[in-house]
Amino acid sequence: MDVILLEKVANLGNLGDRVAVRSGYARNFLLPKGKATLATVANVARFEARRAELEKAANELLSSAQARAAAFEGYKLTLTAKAGNEGKLFGSIGTSDIAEAASRDGKVLERAEVRMPNGPLRTVGEHVVAVHLHTDVDVELQVLIVADEPG
Repeated sequence: MDVILLEKVANLGNLGDRVAVRSGYARNFLLPKGKATLATVANVARFEARRAELEKAANELLSSAQARAAAFEGYKLTLTAKAGNEGKLFGSIGTSDIAEAASRDGKVLERAEVRMPNGPLRTVGEHVVAVHLHTDVDVELQVLIVADEPG
């Protein structure tokens, strides 16, 4: 199925690219999320008429993500959690915990933007978590987990 990308899609192409994708990927992901449109003659003409507007919006999103990335420079997130004597947590720290804690500190961060390929954090200490703000903007976030003092 031929589609025209309305924004940059990772591992697929940039804005305005005409790409062939599997029909299920187009129907279930690209089209409903507004990331692409079918590559019909009418849609190609409509896209070319809106190209400047779409490129401007894409550049604004990128600059916004870069500004957010600059706000995370030198920022270290500190979380407290209950832990045993050996430094293992009772439970774990996941993406939603990190996003909520960063939001409490005044940093705009969504749960879906936090990437933890090794799973949730289960030990006390310093960890590095990837934050995916935009297709082109990734930031490493320092997370310090300290044991909660009882009483």
